Amino acid sequence: MIHYKRLILITLIAVSCQSAGQLKIEGSINNAIKEASAAETTSQSNLIWTIEDAGNDSNLYGLDSGGNIVKQINITNASNIDWEDLTSDKEGNIYIGDFGNNNEKRKHFRILKINHNDLDNDTAEAEIIDFTVPKKKYSKDFEAFFLYNNSFYIFSKETKKFITLKVPNTPGKHEAVLRSDFNLNGKNNKITSADISDDGKSIVLLNHDKVWKITNFSNDDFFSGNVEAQALDHNTQKEGICFKNDSTIYITDERNGDEGGNIYSYRLN
Repeated sequence: MIHYKRLILITLIAVSCQSAGQLKIEGSINNAIKEASAAETTSQSNLIWTIEDAGNDSNLYGLDSGGNIVKQINITNASNIDWEDLTSDKEGNIYIGDFGNNNEKRKHFRILKINHNDLDNDTAEAEIIDFTVPKKKYSKDFEAFFLYNNSFYIFSKETKKFITLKVPNTPGKHEAVLRSDFNLNGKNNKITSADISDDGKSIVLLNHDKVWKITNFSNDDFFSGNVEAQALDHNTQKEGICFKNDSTIYITDERNGDEGGNIYSYRLN
């Protein structure tokens, strides 16, 4: 009977993957990580890096594609106020976006730089980039960013029109610059993670049930390009996205009961 139930479960998973089009489960994230809030890869490692968000431990986790914890690094000089996303640079340094702001009460935000030399250690001390945001009327809750031409581009979590802020990749205190705004034209289109391909030609924005692929943009005027929504036909609390290569992405979602807690791969159209 047990083997029969397992067979049914495997069949259901296979059917689910097929019905989700190109979305494929790569592995189940270790149960010790309940809220995988980001995903990032670097050219110096085969790991998929992730974090948890507000109130959890100040840890950076390195996972294999099956979801097993291979590396756990405690950040000793920065508490997890509301860690939301990860990005990296060509040297393999990893940046943690501590800019979640669900209650819209935060006035100061920060990005934590973890040196690539510390990724082999069990502890690390972050270099801190502090920033504030312009005093204008828009959402000041952020969950997504990436690094492009040595500046961070940070996306607000807004139902319809969202903004993009620009912050230099330089230690110290900065005021973010309002770079652009854009309307994704639909309900519940809040962006939860973002990434840019290594060749700098494609951007992906993540939502719980879709990905937006952006191409043919001019410099950092990203929304001058083509913006294409790609439905995942799969609705969970997806919080992490990164490029595996120029045509395939990894996605992670948070665990909610029997749902989620997985690493997925998705081949972009």
